[in-house]
Amino acid sequence: MDHIQNNAHFTMKELPPSEKPYEKCLEYGPGMLSDAELLAVVLRTGSRGQSAVEMCRSVLASFREESLCGLYGMSADELMQFRGIGKVKAVQLECIAELSRRIARSRAVKAGREIFRNPEQIADYYMEDFRHESQEKLLLIMLDTKGHLIADEIISVGTVDRTVASPRDIFLKALSHRAVTIVLLHNHPSGNPEPSEADLQLTKRVRECGEMIGIPLVDHIIIGDRRSVSFACERLL
Repeated sequence: MDHIQNNAHFTMKELPPSEKPYEKCLEYGPGMLSDAELLAVVLRTGSRGQSAVEMCRSVLASFREESLCGLYGMSADELMQFRGIGKVKAVQLECIAELSRRIARSRAVKAGREIFRNPEQIADYYMEDFRHESQEKLLLIMLDTKGHLIADEIISVGTVDRTVASPRDIFLKALSHRAVTIVLLHNHPSGNPEPSEADLQLTKRVRECGEMIGIPLVDHIIIGDRRSVSFACERLL
């Protein structure tokens, strides 16, 4: 912005009309704001030589997806590596990411009650927590007779491309929580949710154990990048 000196400390009031997200939001609605503008509304001020909007554009541009999704999994220390981001702004950005997770979860359940009626609902509920992970994590979801979530627990954490799990560990947890049915869910860091041969073998072993113990495995869901695969829907159980 050539008309503003490089050593200025910008506030929203000092920006030209085209760069004022508050005014733009009031006139056109928040849906017309870019990702950078939305962040700038929260962060309020920029740093020396850049406006809040410019600072947010720079942060977003550094992410692989160049979008708000890059905020997921970023620690305050990592965020503070960006020019103009101090402790306060880093915490604000962390809170934005956490709020989006909670909103996504709250929309995935009915009236705040965690009742899972179909694979899509389960995938939606856990999508934002799992699709940004750099390692595979296997989650055990334990349900009662009506599909209420009793508890969920991470069973294992693997390398970038695999996880190691034991049916024994899975059913010890399920029995301790008095689960009636269980669902397995894990992520593929590659973003591709298509099941591997190892995924198929694990599912088979857990399904067979569940039939013997009396706690059936009703689904295994793989989370990718905004995509998921349900073994039940694909008839892979």
